[in-house]
Amino acid sequence: MLSCPLHQHSHSLLLHHRPNTTISSSLRRTHNSKSTSLLLRHLSQPQPQPQPQPQDHAAPAPTPLDEKEKVELLELSLVTKRTPQFPGSIYVQSPSDPDVHTSLPPLQTLFQTHTNDSDEEDEEDNDLIMRALEIRRKVTAEIFKESMRRKGKFGITYATNLTRRLSDFIDYVMVEAAAMKRLPDFSESTFNFRAKTVIDDSRVVPLIRWLKHNSVSYPKIGKLICMSRGKIESIRRVIEWLKSIHVKGEFLGVALTKSGGNILDRSNEELDEIVNYLESNGVRMDWMGYVVGRCPQLLSYNMEEVRARVGFFLDMGMNEKDFGTMVFDYPRVLGYFTLEEMNEKVSYLKEFGIGTEEVGKLIAFKPQLMGCSIEEKLKPLVKYLYYHGISRDGMKRILMSKPIVFCIDLETTIVPKVRFLQDIGIRDDAIGNMLVKFPSLLTCCLYKKIRPVVIFLMTRAGVNEKDIGKVIALGPELLGCSISKKLEVSVKYFMSLGIRYRQLGGMIADFPMLLRYNVDVLRPKYRYLRRTMVRPLEDLIEFPRFFSYSLDDRIIPRHKILVEKQINLKLRYMLACTDEEFDKKVEAIVKRRQRFEAGLLVDTLSETGLLEEDLSDSQATDDPVESTKLSESESI
Repeated sequence: MLSCPLHQHSHSLLLHHRPNTTISSSLRRTHNSKSTSLLLRHLSQPQPQPQPQPQDHAAPAPTPLDEKEKVELLELSLVTKRTPQFPGSIYVQSPSDPDVHTSLPPLQTLFQTHTNDSDEEDEEDNDLIMRALEIRRKVTAEIFKESMRRKGKFGITYATNLTRRLSDFIDYVMVEAAAMKRLPDFSESTFNFRAKTVIDDSRVVPLIRWLKHNSVSYPKIGKLICMSRGKIESIRRVIEWLKSIHVKGEFLGVALTKSGGNILDRSNEELDEIVNYLESNGVRMDWMGYVVGRCPQLLSYNMEEVRARVGFFLDMGMNEKDFGTMVFDYPRVLGYFTLEEMNEKVSYLKEFGIGTEEVGKLIAFKPQLMGCSIEEKLKPLVKYLYYHGISRDGMKRILMSKPIVFCIDLETTIVPKVRFLQDIGIRDDAIGNMLVKFPSLLTCCLYKKIRPVVIFLMTRAGVNEKDIGKVIALGPELLGCSISKKLEVSVKYFMSLGIRYRQLGGMIADFPMLLRYNVDVLRPKYRYLRRTMVRPLEDLIEFPRFFSYSLDDRIIPRHKILVEKQINLKLRYMLACTDEEFDKKVEAIVKRRQRFEAGLLVDTLSETGLLEEDLSDSQATDDPVESTKLSESESI
């Protein structure tokens, strides 16, 4: 290398002005042209002569470095790339240096040898060591990101985000790279080279590419790699096994991350044993991927635990078919909850008066009940239903007919619907009867189903505001009907018969279930009423319940009897009674007419008036359901 004359001149001047000064070999400064000119200007000024020191005194101790200088030296000592230099820099990497470390100060200069032990000095050294480890960790992370970008062809953002979630794996690489220093083949190699070797040997970058190709998100990839504790190939083995049982897409990552860390340590034979046992108890093999993907905790249990969980449901009377469909409908019922929690929920369901086998059928039909918390969901709902007058038997009926009611949220789903029913004029005791009669009401959407039906009845079907509460209370099933496919079709049919808008509203208020009948069922009854019975339309408007009776079993037989006996009765007295009561009415009318014809009757009342007077006390319904509806209409 050529030497600069100006540089040599400055060096000679430095020796001339300070002949007794020794140049430290541990901290040598290399000058450029600008720094040399500044040095010459500084040396040209007169310098005070140093005071001679006695020869017997020891050399002064080196000046201790402050905290900032120690951190800078620490970073320079662990740097892996060439740092930006500036004129006058103390540590310069010249072209002749084979490595960056040749021009940096040794790391040992930061740790001073102490003659006296001191806790503060030990803490200071520990802090420096921790900082050194943190810097080395950052260096390892940069090496890993560089490997992902070059060998895995990943983007900067993806590599950075994934590296942030691989702190445990970065520490593993750092420790392994430091341990490789003891090997003869790597004793002279740099840390960067050893870290790259560890990353390449683990084949983690191709595995990340493969996991990403199988729709595993980078948070789950980071969690999987940290769970493996360096056993990277176990991840590929388990994923291949999951794909063999039809686990697909994103559920591969879910099955691995949520099944517990021991799944990577389990052999394929242990996992196959669990799957074969479930298949022998009714879970079909083509369902297995769906079940494992949504309840991966099953794979973390041993065979004794799996047998205990399966036996818990089979002991309640379930057969294999019911058990298999239950697990497919709600896979978490088998592996997500503890056995203690499942026993508590079964015991709570039995408090409604349900037997063990009935509970088994109930859970097989709606296994989501096992996912409901007793304290947070079931008990508040029971208290709310009891407040509205529903007894335990009523709750049992709701539970057995519509168990999903006990799974929906109380505050956001049930309470708003009950408040709406109260706003349209239904009393609290009637609301309880409605819910017991039609539990599906609580599962209907308030804004897409219930409110539109109420608005339709008031605007298109002629029901006034005063009667709308009565209509809904007597016929809550109307709230579950489709407007376009059922209600609107029925309204158009009745309008086509000549029934006016307000008359139809009165008919619905008297018999709300009128709109639920199919038009094909209504048409032959109406035809028989008008053509064969020769009744006016007013009779139908007066008694719309006519459409609820069977044409072949009740209407035609009773009409033939009245024709044979030459008797004319109103539709209400003709149909709303049992067969025995109807026969008694006919017999009484025939005897009265015979007495009248024989001249035995003295009074001058007309037969029609007498008939109506005698029949006023004989009105009855032929079944308890209709009598219940009449009593409810009177109360409302």
